[in-house]
Amino acid sequence: MKQDGATSEDVRLGHNSGRKDLLSKFDALIAEREALLDTGVRDPFAIVMDQVLSPTEAVIRGKRTILLGTYNYMGMTFDPDVIAAGKQALDEFGSGTTGSRVLNGTYQGHKEVEEALKDFYGTEHAMVFSTGYQANLGMISTLAGKGDYIILDADSHASIYDGCWLGDAEIVRFRHNSVEDLDKRLGRLPAEAGKLVILEGVYSMLGDIAPLKEMVAVARKHGAMILVDEAHGMGFFGEHGRGVFEEAGVADDVDFVVGTFSKSVGTVGGFCVSNHPKFEVLRLVCRPYVFTASLPPSVVATAATSIRKLMHAGDKRAHLWKNSRRLHAGLKELGFTLGTQTAQSAIIAIILPDMETAVAMWQGLLEQGLYVNMARPPATPAGMFLLRCSLCAAHSDEQVGEILTMFETAGRATGCIG
Repeated sequence: MKQDGATSEDVRLGHNSGRKDLLSKFDALIAEREALLDTGVRDPFAIVMDQVLSPTEAVIRGKRTILLGTYNYMGMTFDPDVIAAGKQALDEFGSGTTGSRVLNGTYQGHKEVEEALKDFYGTEHAMVFSTGYQANLGMISTLAGKGDYIILDADSHASIYDGCWLGDAEIVRFRHNSVEDLDKRLGRLPAEAGKLVILEGVYSMLGDIAPLKEMVAVARKHGAMILVDEAHGMGFFGEHGRGVFEEAGVADDVDFVVGTFSKSVGTVGGFCVSNHPKFEVLRLVCRPYVFTASLPPSVVATAATSIRKLMHAGDKRAHLWKNSRRLHAGLKELGFTLGTQTAQSAIIAIILPDMETAVAMWQGLLEQGLYVNMARPPATPAGMFLLRCSLCAAHSDEQVGEILTMFETAGRATGCIG
């Protein structure tokens, strides 16, 4: 019943009815977004790709645009063999499984992609999840529960934090990439308690890498098990492209490696690989695995094909590193403030003083035909605004040159560089 003075919208939303609007906690964010859009800028978080032409180009609002914010590190999304495998699986197995892996949701392709992962990583076990987020959510919450301790980098990804909360373990944070702080905090914990140290090979906001050799040694000293997230390292770190942990030479000391198909593999899904002899029991007790529909046949087919091709992608890896070093050096020479002193990964972050400048710079690049990611808190550390570039092995030398020219033009127009 409509109350006096209340609009139909008020009644629909429960205003003036004594009910608390559960969305009111977001009012400040809504106001901030509306004020930003009122200035005439495009919404950085609502970009639509009208057409995707290749791993490095798309059409956005009718304009041919270079993609520098897609995590498509190895350029596998348009690989002919990968696409052919997906089409064949779609024809032979249909569009989806409509079930969990522990019920009707395990097809031949799901076992094949797990075999591909075992071959790629040289492990005894592999377990595939429907997303990379669920891989972290499932593994962490299942491994460490009430009474256990999870020790994690303060800058860890949201999926890692969510896995901690779902599992109800005690959370202990250490300063970002600080071996000394990790050692100190581990030393304060009960010796007999279960402990899981979670590290990331590459941190996705600034593109910096973890000192895994030293951190793994500290974790082992204190009797902790170790999980490394290689979402942003798989494909181009290490002799076989397994990740930062391989390059650091600690593969034999890491208990679990979590990763995703949505970066270098070029599709969607998540996984964990391990040599732990009891690993297979996790299929029966890991809730985000048991209670989620499995990946469609076409997705696991593309993933398996892509993973096997990444085992022989040395030329792609070399070109990606060449692109990263050239772009980092070029942006630094232009006068931009970058997240790392040198090119540590395929991610390059440009630090900007405030949100207004970040948005202006982002839009200036987009109008020239360059798409990058804009990031702000809470995705970034408090008070940090940045543009994040994700390079691809398929970016040509010419495209990297164009990208630097666009950054110079937008940087001067916005006053970011002199």
